[in-house]
Amino acid sequence: MAAKKQSGGKSSRGNGSSTSAKSTSGSRTRPETRAVFVASQRRAEANDTKEKGKKEKSGAQQPAAMKEPAPPYPQQHQPHPGIEAEIDPRPRYKGAAYKPAGKLEGKAALVTGGDSGIGRAVAYFFAREGADVAIVYLSEEQRDAEETKRAIESVGRRCVLIAGDVTDSSFCDDAVEQASRQLGRFDILVNNAAFQQHQASLEDISDEQLELTFRTNIFGYFYMARAALRHLGRGGAIINTGSVTGLEGSEEIIDYSSTKGAIHAFTKALAQNLVDKGIRVNCVAPGPVWTPLNVADKPPEKVAQHGAKVPMKRAAQPEELAPAYVYFASEADSSYVTGEVLSVLGGNTTAG
Repeated sequence: MAAKKQSGGKSSRGNGSSTSAKSTSGSRTRPETRAVFVASQRRAEANDTKEKGKKEKSGAQQPAAMKEPAPPYPQQHQPHPGIEAEIDPRPRYKGAAYKPAGKLEGKAALVTGGDSGIGRAVAYFFAREGADVAIVYLSEEQRDAEETKRAIESVGRRCVLIAGDVTDSSFCDDAVEQASRQLGRFDILVNNAAFQQHQASLEDISDEQLELTFRTNIFGYFYMARAALRHLGRGGAIINTGSVTGLEGSEEIIDYSSTKGAIHAFTKALAQNLVDKGIRVNCVAPGPVWTPLNVADKPPEKVAQHGAKVPMKRAAQPEELAPAYVYFASEADSSYVTGEVLSVLGGNTTAG
């Protein structure tokens, strides 16, 4: 999410030179005009130096209305899958600065991994935009799922809880059927469930970890999308969660990066396949985000510095990713967009 320009950050260089040019045109000699210009340039440079000093002292700038937590975070670790209710600080998902506009009024969506992290924020933002939402989650995440349900119901929408594992194709079939039946329609699928585990070397990735990563992160997306196509009609949308690691790779999550690259290719291929049916398929590729996935994956000292290396010097909060999913879900906003991978990277510009 791009930071707003600070009130003092606008350079006076252009203002000074253009103002003097307007006021002196035809009334001063060329040397006099040059002298005025040089003087204005010096004032601008002095002001720029002053502003640069302020920025160096304060670090990465955030608008006051969106001041988000930044490293160092408290050192912490949880076993997989991670519980959002136990993270400090709690991931932010409500989007206090976000203004809904009824973009998904009357729609029904299913969000995998919708109990926490990005999935929770997406489900909640969809509800704020008028959609009823079903969320899929692991049974160990019941506590988080119930909190998400309460949040969705607090804005007047329905929420269906569906516990199960997206690595099982029959469960995916049943989940889509249950969501469609209980919500009365099916318009939007968000594939978001994920598994990630750092390993220092390829030799450290066991067959079991490799299979779990691929079955969760790409097989599950196939299974859910295939089941959803029985219900999605013209105007429907499939939104996949990719990752910067699928664009650039990451040396200690080789298997995870591979699945995210596959998700990006899956998005583009499926978009081509479904364009004639009027079903749009897109992908959001985040950088570091403050979610249970990372607290469960990294050692405490690395959790404390999560996101510190990006230009904004912090991890994104889930509420900063959710508007991208609303954009792809909303026909009013993205009716001409399909097959896109939208990166949200906190200032990084090399990916993609």
